Amino acid sequence: MRGPAARRSPRVPAGRRDDLARFMEDVIIPFQASKGMVIVASFVAEEEDDLYVWIRRFEDEADRVRLYAAVYEDERWKTEIAPRVGELLDRPRMVITRLNPTPRSVLH
Repeated sequence: MRGPAARRSPRVPAGRRDDLARFMEDVIIPFQASKGMVIVASFVAEEEDDLYVWIRRFEDEADRVRLYAAVYEDERWKTEIAPRVGELLDRPRMVITRLNPTPRSVLH
């Protein structure tokens, strides 16, 4: 069975996308990767200045649950990282899409 992926597409307050992209690259992605999370891509939208997109991959649902716990229950996440994330996102407009790769997808 091929592992699922999750695409997160947060919208950001006006003028904050570069701040979010920098925070993702410098803090969030390295932190999540240190917990075993596989982040396969991150993007800024070419024609939407308030959109950032990133994709994570999991071996299976049990792997996703384990990694979410490792990241989101970590004390550093709760006390240091999550409060900053809240300043950089327009949470009501965030879209999270669970994806399953097609047979020829390179994102397995």
